[in-house]
Amino acid sequence: MGNEVRSIIRLMLCVFLITGCAGGCQPAGRRIMKRVIVIGSPGSGKSTFSRKLSDKTGLALYHLDNIWHLPDRTTLTREAFDDKLLAILATESWIIDGNYSRTLEIRLKYCDTVFLLDYPVEVCLGGAYARLGKEREDIPWSENELEEKFRKFIEDFPKTKLPGIYKLLEQYGDGKEIHVFHSREEAEQYLEG
Repeated sequence: MGNEVRSIIRLMLCVFLITGCAGGCQPAGRRIMKRVIVIGSPGSGKSTFSRKLSDKTGLALYHLDNIWHLPDRTTLTREAFDDKLLAILATESWIIDGNYSRTLEIRLKYCDTVFLLDYPVEVCLGGAYARLGKEREDIPWSENELEEKFRKFIEDFPKTKLPGIYKLLEQYGDGKEIHVFHSREEAEQYLEG
């Protein structure tokens, strides 16, 4: 896809968001989530929460890991990933599961609801270890070991990533429904409500 075509598509998406259904189509007095992002540390259970939320709401679910990673353990180019993400964002409703800091700002601009799973590091490390060797729907292979670099990323997430996430939530939070959970129990209670 050429740069000119990509620019036209992006412009059309912006026009849709300004004039279309984004943000103004819910019945008075009650917000209905249509465009949801689920973010948080690796191992926090974003994919599990997203799947349960999708089952409950009927919204289409997209796992960013499944888009970025290919079955042969290579990745898409950034341009191809961005094109796929923009195509999802252009649709009327979705749940997007995953962090991908580089694209968080644009997802925050498009969404109406955010779920941040801000759990203790020990919980996230436990979640990452618990999924080793298991087939997952959110990534096209099974992880058999927790690489040291990835473990360190999880340990550092509260210091290196969370401050930026909270800053973006503050910047783009107006008019959005934002839910921050500090335990798996809080997330489960929300889903059961």
